Amino acid sequence: MKAVVLAAGKGKRLQSEKFSLPKVLRNACGKALISYVLENIKFIRQEDTCIVVGYKKEMVREAVGGEYVYVNQDEQLGTGHAVMMAEPYLKDYDGDVLVLYGDMPLIREETYKKIIEVHAKENADCTILTAVVENPPDYGRIIRDSDGRVISIVEKKDCTPEQLKINEVNVGIYVFKSKLLLESLKKLDNNNNQKEYYLTDVPVILIKDGKKVTSYTIDASDEIYGVNTIEDLEFCENILKKRNCQ
Repeated sequence: MKAVVLAAGKGKRLQSEKFSLPKVLRNACGKALISYVLENIKFIRQEDTCIVVGYKKEMVREAVGGEYVYVNQDEQLGTGHAVMMAEPYLKDYDGDVLVLYGDMPLIREETYKKIIEVHAKENADCTILTAVVENPPDYGRIIRDSDGRVISIVEKKDCTPEQLKINEVNVGIYVFKSKLLLESLKKLDNNNNQKEYYLTDVPVILIKDGKKVTSYTIDASDEIYGVNTIEDLEFCENILKKRNCQ
C-alpha cells in the first residue's frame, strides 16, 4: 500500500503570512496538523508515503523529516495538479494508493484502514470516503442511481435545489488503483472559474470510463473537517481536546 499526502497549501485564510507557517504546520493541541495525519496512517511505511509540499516546503520537510518521499508542487493549481506531482513516485507501481490531506487531523486510523479494506473487498478501481451529515458542510454531494451506486459528485456551488437536500457528502479521501489514477489525471481539465485541476473530477472520469467506483460511508461527522480558516482550527482543536489531544 502506498499513500499520497497533499500538504502544499499556503493557508491564506489561516493568516499564514502572520504566523510564517504553511497550513499543515499550524498547531492544534501543541502538534502540527500533519503530525496527526501521519500518525493515523502509520500502518503504511514512511518510505511508501509521498508528501506533496509547496508553500514553505523546506520548513515542512524539516519539521516532518523521517523516511518519507517528498515531491514539490511549486505552483498550486488544484488538488488534481498536486497528485500529478506524485507521478514519478507512482509510475512504476501497480497497486493501491490512498490519497489524503495533510490538513485533516480528525480522521481516525480505523477509518483509513476501513476504506482500504472496503476497496480491496469490492475489488474497486476507486473507493470514496463519504459521510452522512445532518447539516452538510460546503462539500460536494454524492449522487447515486436507483441501485445505490455512485454516479457523480457535484460540488455544492453547482448543486440544484434538490441536490442540496442530499446529506451524503464527499469527504475528499480516496483509494485508487494507481495505474488508473495516473491515466485519469491526464484527462483532467481546468475549465472552471479557478482554472484549477480538481481531484474530485477523477472518480467521475472513472465512472464515465466504466470503472468500478464504490464508497465507504461514515456517520462520524466529527472526523470529516479540514482546516481552512481560524474557525476550522478552533473547531478541530476542541474535538482533539475531547480526544485528550492524542
